[in-house]
Amino acid sequence: MAGTSSLDDTQFGEAEISAGPDAGTQLRVLLAGILLAAFCALLYELLIGTVSSYLLGDSITQFSLTIGIFMFSMGAGSFLSRGVRTGLIRTFVHIEIALGVIGGLSVTVLYFAYAYTEVYQLVMILFIFGIGLLAGMEIPLVLRILRSFDSLRVAVANVLSLDYVGALLASLLFPFLLLPHLGVIRTSILTGILNLAIAWIIIPVFRTRFHRRIYTWAAGGTLILLALLVTTGPLVRIWESSLYEDRIIYSEQTPYQKIVMTRWKDDVRLFLNGALQFSSIDEYRYHEALVHPAMSLTATPGRRILVLGGGDGLATRELLKYPRVKHITLVDIDPTMTHLAKTNAVLTRLNQHAFSDPRVNVVNQDAYRWTEQDTTLYDVILCDLPDPNNQSLSKLYSREFYGILRHRLAHGGILVTQATSAYFAPHAFWSIVRTLESVGMKVYPYHTYIPTFGDWGFAMASDIDLRPSDIHLTIPTRYLTDTNAADFFVFPKDMQPPDVEPNSLNTHQLMTYYRHDWQRW
Repeated sequence: MAGTSSLDDTQFGEAEISAGPDAGTQLRVLLAGILLAAFCALLYELLIGTVSSYLLGDSITQFSLTIGIFMFSMGAGSFLSRGVRTGLIRTFVHIEIALGVIGGLSVTVLYFAYAYTEVYQLVMILFIFGIGLLAGMEIPLVLRILRSFDSLRVAVANVLSLDYVGALLASLLFPFLLLPHLGVIRTSILTGILNLAIAWIIIPVFRTRFHRRIYTWAAGGTLILLALLVTTGPLVRIWESSLYEDRIIYSEQTPYQKIVMTRWKDDVRLFLNGALQFSSIDEYRYHEALVHPAMSLTATPGRRILVLGGGDGLATRELLKYPRVKHITLVDIDPTMTHLAKTNAVLTRLNQHAFSDPRVNVVNQDAYRWTEQDTTLYDVILCDLPDPNNQSLSKLYSREFYGILRHRLAHGGILVTQATSAYFAPHAFWSIVRTLESVGMKVYPYHTYIPTFGDWGFAMASDIDLRPSDIHLTIPTRYLTDTNAADFFVFPKDMQPPDVEPNSLNTHQLMTYYRHDWQRW
């Protein structure tokens, strides 16, 4: 079949596929190899981008860096492949072995670089560049190998179509199957083993082109990754222990976030993607400040409540103190989090079994999409959401989202959102206030001191005038009083609003403010 080429094989190196009955098998093995190689390459890209988003925040920046550096390094690898003139099959297999080991180790090394060094981003870039460089050599090599078997037109069509199919499979399996069920470390190790499997499949089919030592290299790489796979559990515990000061009592990777709970004596803490959400020592301060000013001031009956976020059930606990509350709809995207809050003994003790109350309806959907479709009018809407440190969260603090929520409020109803620290992140805090004002609501910013977080901010909004001095509490509290609640709305001289812009889906200006503010600390 090499005779079908109109060009001499020496232009491409030696004829790598033998003529005869074995040619069909060799061709199928190579095409299967390029499919699996594309699958693995995209998985490495997704894994590094995801891990960096978890650890550093700002998913847009991390994925932009990952994609940009990866594409550049693939181009560099493609260019370097010109230097391979003979032994194309051998080079391709060596690349798969190297990719398997480097890619399989990548996430584990990145985790430990973050925990024990100050050079995480440099290590991340080196891994992206190294993996991209090797992956970029794959397609040119396989094309040249297949060129000795068939026309260039057919070779290019076959290789590129399988490359795109492999990428599609990776992009579908990663978020829906691999990440939620295996987590990033196990997925990276298994992807590395799959890369090595390409070598193990090709070597016997082209055995006359390899020295015996290729088996040693392939076996060594495979054993390294298998040993790492077996020890993944202890390694993850060591890494997590280095990140969290206290003993980890629960850890789970979901399709949406990494959930970790720690305990030290009586202090239970919840972390989502490494960010502290509450400490049981003082969470009541935060949740009382979030809930009770609005419940006290609302001009509506306060019977129908919407909570966005709040999957731990602690804000709902405070709402259930009011006998007049008839129905609470809580929308949280992560079913694992809300199930944990309903069934985990530590959390149910803290939230007083809030999610078992018949007045509470839990909806596991994206808050933005759900509120777009909902037509109910609510007396009070509480946004108990994580800080806007990435685009998917920033959209829940946008002008567009607040415009939707305004139409979900009954006349005289009140919307409250947590608004990050008014002291540590003043530009982000006041941008949230300006965003609420931009949709035509009357906004009342306030703040209070929470020992775990420092000075923390909230924003209350309504379509009518409110008088914070009228706050009158009728339910039992541990922190709030009528007097100190009214004081929340007074800001000292060093916390006056800076000149900031509202947040929108077009600019996500809030993310820029948030990153700039917190980088100072």
